[in-house]
Amino acid sequence: MTDFTVPTVDVSAYVDPDGSTAGRQAAARAFDDAARTVGFVQVVGHGVPADVSAALAAALDEFFALPAEVKSAYRTPPEVNRGYTAPRTESLSLSLGLAPSNRMHDFFEAFNVGAAASDHPGLELPATDYAENVWPAEAPGFQPAVSAWFTEAGRVARTLTTLFADALGLPPGFFDRYTGHSLDVLRMNNYALPPGEVTLDGDLTGMGEHTDYGIVTVLWADQVRGLQVLGRDGGWHDVQPADDALLVNLGDLMARWTNERWLSTLHRVKPPIVAGRIERRRSAAYFHDGDVDAVIETLPTCRDADGGSAFPPVTVGDHIRAKLAGSRAGVANPAAGREAERVLAAREP
Repeated sequence: MTDFTVPTVDVSAYVDPDGSTAGRQAAARAFDDAARTVGFVQVVGHGVPADVSAALAAALDEFFALPAEVKSAYRTPPEVNRGYTAPRTESLSLSLGLAPSNRMHDFFEAFNVGAAASDHPGLELPATDYAENVWPAEAPGFQPAVSAWFTEAGRVARTLTTLFADALGLPPGFFDRYTGHSLDVLRMNNYALPPGEVTLDGDLTGMGEHTDYGIVTVLWADQVRGLQVLGRDGGWHDVQPADDALLVNLGDLMARWTNERWLSTLHRVKPPIVAGRIERRRSAAYFHDGDVDAVIETLPTCRDADGGSAFPPVTVGDHIRAKLAGSRAGVANPAAGREAERVLAAREP
């Protein structure tokens, strides 16, 4: 395998209202290079206060320590991407049409919150896509800490789309027209099960191979091994967040916009096993996915020489629903053949 490194990009010039033009240009160039070659970036200079991150970690601990029967009371139907997900009730690989047995085997547990219809008064938004959040009354510190992180992560995501426009040579504010009521979701994950509860048999995994669905993902995570990224060398590589960094990766919609000039990188989470036991790992992924009714088609500057594209136009809503139907409802997605082929061709470390 070749050397694999996740580049670090300092975005402080975009966060600081007085950030220099030269600083912005340097960040845009660095991100463009990382997006072309890796698709994952260690973002520093993001401006998220340390106490907000610490409160998020404490909130995850508070909720996931609750008894299983309490957590399960906050489950929602598969089509409603909110609330609690119990272990072995999802399979992310089905979002790529893989795992033909339709076995729901990912062993993580999660809790989702997101943009709700009530956040956008005056707009008639689909209730399923913009569902109202459920908050666990048994964890009183959870809602305020998670809401604070949601706000900060959303700010970072929108800062990044400003950078994206510069990096791609697009007019300032280009992505704003696609994200006025963005279908944003924060998924908080806990990779831990009581000893002896599960046998890892080769099929069971922390989180199966997948690409993220939308525009950009902003990830907070423990510095614990488990996250693996599929490199261009066809091999899987371990990735951990650097000190004070957020891991950022691009989603399918950005790959469609850029005709894969920028990569929607395949990744997975393998069981972090230490001395024969699963080590706990926590993460929180903020998915900035775009307006449900926005039509995504390849940018004119990113089309093939003949004007073509590898991707037909698609609405954000249709694309996200097909992916969620795979991961949450066990309905294999038939429209992700390009990504599935990359998984099947990958080499194990």
